[in-house]
Amino acid sequence: MDKANADVLDRLFTVIVNRREADPDTSYVARQLQSGTSRIAQKVGEEAVETALAAVSRDEKELAAESADLLFHLMILWADGGLAPSDIYAELIRREGVSGFDSKKAGKRKSK
Repeated sequence: MDKANADVLDRLFTVIVNRREADPDTSYVARQLQSGTSRIAQKVGEEAVETALAAVSRDEKELAAESADLLFHLMILWADGGLAPSDIYAELIRREGVSGFDSKKAGKRKSK
């Protein structure tokens, strides 16, 4: 994927942030943000399940569509929580090159 395609996430997040002050009767994003964190998180969970089910069904088109829905609702949750895609990118960069097994072990040591 080239950078121009990856930029769509940043452009979409900008739209989400700009819709924060929109009329909830005319803006889905504003309505979601107005509904509160619990409802937004519930929606992210629903979209995650739908994405997983699409993956299990081996339907590539459906998996792509549900993945897009999941990312969209996840970005609404980020906006609600005061995060931006750059915060997520920074965390991914921080984790780059770290084994998932090592990360899990370190997490278990911290919680003890």
